[in-house]
Amino acid sequence: MEILSFLVDTAAFFIDLLLHLDRHLVELLAEYGVWLYAILFLIVFCETGLVVTPFLPGDSLLFMAGALAAGGGLDPLWLIVLLFAAAVLGDTLNYTIGKHFGRRMEHWENSRFFNRRALERTQAFYARHGGKTIVIARFMPIIRTFAPFVAGMARMEYRRFVSFNVVGAALWVAPLTMLGYWFGNLPVVKSNLSLVVIGIVVLSLMPMLVAWWRERSAVARGGI
Repeated sequence: MEILSFLVDTAAFFIDLLLHLDRHLVELLAEYGVWLYAILFLIVFCETGLVVTPFLPGDSLLFMAGALAAGGGLDPLWLIVLLFAAAVLGDTLNYTIGKHFGRRMEHWENSRFFNRRALERTQAFYARHGGKTIVIARFMPIIRTFAPFVAGMARMEYRRFVSFNVVGAALWVAPLTMLGYWFGNLPVVKSNLSLVVIGIVVLSLMPMLVAWWRERSAVARGGI
């Protein structure tokens, strides 16, 4: 019962964090000022760099941070530079962990701290798309966290990984942050921020849902 209660409380916390990200960021800015840059850096770094934290907000965080910058709370250029660096360094750390410890972690059981099923799906995705996975996965929550880890496990050449890493981070961070900067403070968006966040999450999950549906359909056809 204690474990169930912990899981329910944790899920409720992250749902509240996701749906009210704008409010939480404003509160953090009011309390910590310029230290918010470091907090955002740390969140993006952990979300991309640690296989045990795929639940942290990514796409919605970039959009909301851009919206906060449009309101004058943050400098958009510094924001993009720092979050780009966090995304590149996070993937680099994850690649390194996968390269040196991936074979051991591959046998870990699924738990609240390690999503084995997500690892297996990322491995299958990597088998189909190869190095492009590092770029494509930037726009896929959870898979984004495991992609560099799997690349490290597969011993992808480091220079090749770096090129995919940098391109993927640039395509992910800059457009999403600037979308928030340009549209986040429009009255219609500000009055429906929860719906906007849900929309961002749904859109980012669409590739995974489509892949799941195709896999399910293929299994169903094979079973006929």
